[in-house]
Amino acid sequence: MTIRVLLADDQALLRSAFKVLVDSEPDMEVVGEASDGAEAVALARSERADVVLMDIRMPGTDGLAATRMISEDPELSQVHVVMLTTFEVDEYVVQSLRAGASGFLGKGSEPEELLNAIRVAADGEALLSPVATKGLIAKFLAQGGSSQSDGDEGGAHAERLAQLTGREREVLVQVAGGLSNDEIAERLSVSPLTVKTHVNRAMAKLGARDRAQLVVIAYESGLVRPKAD
Repeated sequence: MTIRVLLADDQALLRSAFKVLVDSEPDMEVVGEASDGAEAVALARSERADVVLMDIRMPGTDGLAATRMISEDPELSQVHVVMLTTFEVDEYVVQSLRAGASGFLGKGSEPEELLNAIRVAADGEALLSPVATKGLIAKFLAQGGSSQSDGDEGGAHAERLAQLTGREREVLVQVAGGLSNDEIAERLSVSPLTVKTHVNRAMAKLGARDRAQLVVIAYESGLVRPKAD
């Protein structure tokens, strides 16, 4: 299958560069370009995109708001958003993950990293740059960067955590640690397929779209706490 990619960035030159790169791959194609978040949401719906490369900062409706709109729309449940950011540690990145983004990628990433990120997001299986994302969330929460409503969110997550089995909680801790299914399987002496099953069940019980949101929930609920440097 060809991965249908939507580019959302207010810089036309950057979109053009991404388009050339993406269209050069036999398994993916750019199906639309948006210069703001509202246009991105509309195109994601009309063009049936699989992956949206979404800039965080855009005029009008920004990437954060657009990501939230996409994740909250049942008709767009197949759309995976990868946030593009200039800064690796950015509070908006964490907010984007909370809003439903599958992960993030720096604009300065190598071409192969970008292409791999698109494929990973399209698969819906793995968190993009898991260790980096875990570290970013840990640092952000450790700095007290959570919003005022996070206390309520944490309580709600904690209630849902009670639905998990002991093994599912154990796997969730490993996911929050940035480990892949294969790494978790080796650590827990089970098969990767078993780990995948536990991850999928945890996502269903916690209402998470993907592994990225599982990491956020693990921290916001207090199941995993940031480690001091």
